[in-house]
Amino acid sequence: MVTLNCDMGESYGNWRFGDDAGIMPHIDCANIACGFHASDPWTMRKTVRLALSHGKQVGAHPSLPDREGFGRREMKLQPEELTAAFLYQIGALTGMLAAEGGQLSHVKPHGIIYGMAAKDMDTARAIAAAVKPFGIPLFGMAGTCHETAAAELGVAFVGEFFPDLAYAPGGSLIIPRVQSAIDLTLAEHRMVGALSRRELVTTDGTVRPVDFDTVCIHSDPPNARDVAALMRRIIDTHSNGLP
Repeated sequence: MVTLNCDMGESYGNWRFGDDAGIMPHIDCANIACGFHASDPWTMRKTVRLALSHGKQVGAHPSLPDREGFGRREMKLQPEELTAAFLYQIGALTGMLAAEGGQLSHVKPHGIIYGMAAKDMDTARAIAAAVKPFGIPLFGMAGTCHETAAAELGVAFVGEFFPDLAYAPGGSLIIPRVQSAIDLTLAEHRMVGALSRRELVTTDGTVRPVDFDTVCIHSDPPNARDVAALMRRIIDTHSNGLP
């Protein structure tokens, strides 16, 4: 069954970011920020509590150390340095979960490092090496270095599809610098096509195959709650075999 996941827990201190409470009832898996691009210890623990109170799976959402750029600026880290940064973040969230009686279910890289690892094997291997000790799956893009590196290191892999983002002609994701409301009709069209035909349409009209077992949405668009509810309905309808 296809699951629905969301990047969450991205508030920091007194700054509130994302509609976590409104989205949480609709998803299956919460990817919780670990402090390097967003969040802080208290935010992490509160988001863990929120997810567990709704019976959701909780994954770590580690990033490059780029809080000012929200993890969306490319940085050159040595592979061992990147592995250490991810181990640090995954370990922090694992500790928060243990304190609340929960267990870590997966790891989903955040932001620019997600795209970098899709194209570069050294980066992808560094991330897979950080996930391996925890014995949990890595979420990523199927058919890219994400999947190849995970297979090389014996890490379980779960492919993702993104209905709230556009895909470039080469199949990479287009990450907006500033979030605006998601076009629900377009997101629905993308989701239905991916579920029913296992394909996506890029910005130049190219149709590409897509392999996935989980669907990722984001918590920061103004209508993120509506996106979550819509994706939940579409996935459930498809799972039940309804037209």
